[in-house]
Amino acid sequence: MIPIRLGLQQRVLPVYRTPFFQALAADCPQGLGIFAGQPRPHEMVENQFEIPGAQVTIAKNRHFFKEPWYLCWQSGLLHWLETWQPQVLILEANPRYLLSPFAVRWMHARHRPVIGWGLGAPPTNRLRSTWRARFLHQFDAMITYSQQGADQYHAAGLSADRIFVARNAVAARPTEPAPQRPPEFANARPTIIFVGRLQARKLVDQLIQACAAQPTPPQLWIVGDGPERATLEAQAAQILPDAVFWGTRHGEELIRLLDQADLFVLPGTGGLAIQQAMSRALPVIVAAGDGTQSDLVRPENGWNVPPNDRTALQAAIAEATREASRLRRMGLASYRIVREEINLETMVAAFASAVQSVL
Repeated sequence: MIPIRLGLQQRVLPVYRTPFFQALAADCPQGLGIFAGQPRPHEMVENQFEIPGAQVTIAKNRHFFKEPWYLCWQSGLLHWLETWQPQVLILEANPRYLLSPFAVRWMHARHRPVIGWGLGAPPTNRLRSTWRARFLHQFDAMITYSQQGADQYHAAGLSADRIFVARNAVAARPTEPAPQRPPEFANARPTIIFVGRLQARKLVDQLIQACAAQPTPPQLWIVGDGPERATLEAQAAQILPDAVFWGTRHGEELIRLLDQADLFVLPGTGGLAIQQAMSRALPVIVAAGDGTQSDLVRPENGWNVPPNDRTALQAAIAEATREASRLRRMGLASYRIVREEINLETMVAAFASAVQSVL
């Protein structure tokens, strides 16, 4: 349990994070307050400002410039701190958020700790490394999604005992037996599923090409929406006409689709949907990206392929779909990893450990 009044800042509150924030709130008997705002229109992020058990305050996000230079000013952050009075504050460890240093100073002036939450600190040039190290050292502890992120923060100068790994999860520890799939592929060909936002960095276009290039193309299901949907639908109509675009699906609708699929593939950046797919006993193919994938995907349950390498992706799909019985065994390994190691419960426990460390 987290025995204090906790505050947590996010730029946005995507709907897929609701189960985690709800679980975190249940672990905070003194209260969880969340401060977050709206995404930029082109991001097409579905927000969720109603979190059972948490008190959500809506920020007014002001975004300046475009990627890779964008900055964010979250109006109302200091007023929220005055109102909520958190005993510990968790901030996104992103130097692009202009009010974060003011929030840290506000907390430290009252002798209250601040914990950062971020992906990691990839290597960069010396000047930027120095500036980033100064930014990171203002936090009393750091939470990251992966061991790779932890190693990067340690390399940036943070003490290892101040770094906590909360592996990315959107699904709880399974309590029911793993879904059972038939020994052979339906209609003599596998069904591949992708779940995520349809944006360029997800590289769904490469997934369509890799499936179309197979001697017997698999059935491809694309679950999600986003700015690239029309372009991807046009591409699929030309080279993989029976690909199905399901749009956004959540809850039981998404579970039904996952349970009917044979293989989950994430060719671009991201990682949250991987753990949910694994909880439904699916083997996975993912592109090595921000480090969250390597903790989830191992030789016994899937394939890590180089990012932005369509040839490697195509080869991995060919190998994976060669034998249904092998995929079934690998899917059960996925299920075991989620049941025993990487789930909402272990993620919340890591947050609780980080909070306890700064009290």
